[in-house]
Amino acid sequence: MKSREVKFLDLGIAEYKSTWDKQEELLNQIVEIKKANGNADEEFAVTTPNYLIFVEHPHVYTLGKSGDKHNLLLNYIQLQAKDAVFFKTNRGGDITYHGPGQIVGYPILDLENFGMGLRQYIYSMEEAIIKTVALYGIVATRDPHATGVWIDVGKPSARKICAIGVKSSRFVTMHGFALNINTDLEYFKHINPCGFSDKGVTSIEKELGSVQDFERAKELVLEKFTEVFGFTLV
Repeated sequence: MKSREVKFLDLGIAEYKSTWDKQEELLNQIVEIKKANGNADEEFAVTTPNYLIFVEHPHVYTLGKSGDKHNLLLNYIQLQAKDAVFFKTNRGGDITYHGPGQIVGYPILDLENFGMGLRQYIYSMEEAIIKTVALYGIVATRDPHATGVWIDVGKPSARKICAIGVKSSRFVTMHGFALNINTDLEYFKHINPCGFSDKGVTSIEKELGSVQDFERAKELVLEKFTEVFGFTLV
């Protein structure tokens, strides 16, 4: 039996590594259930759970499995001076930054529960973010050459407001998105964001010219993810 029930976990402020470990734990739990279901009669199959984690990380740079470490423009000593850490991860994509004022979302979903493949999953995440920022009067869209959510695509002023990078195993996802709300954009100057040296990064705060209610922003993101994916939150 397939389920669109999603357990929502708001971890508040949490270190990157501990959150990564939590994702791995939940993904492995779901994968083991799917393996067992594959060896069982249909009537004895167990419904796989789904999770959505929201978190705000202390300063951290993360590099995707196919990314170029040279896109991090700081050395170890400089990282320490910025109170930042660095991790090479198992997600797709290149390098990005996570930090205070940014909503990081990690959906750990069995995509078979939602009847979608990985490409549609990424498209749906982008759609949920596009709908979220539209509530602020911000017009954002996709870039046909890059994942994530962008403003002014195709113009010299093109800038990313949300990064996306995922991993899947047996159609179970981890990692996810990072939406800049009140993020300190200075930290992006120390990388080529997502491998691009010619595109900018922005936030809702920068676009609107004022600090935003962070908790309200989380509510809006959750609302749009629920709408786009057809979640039933538990």
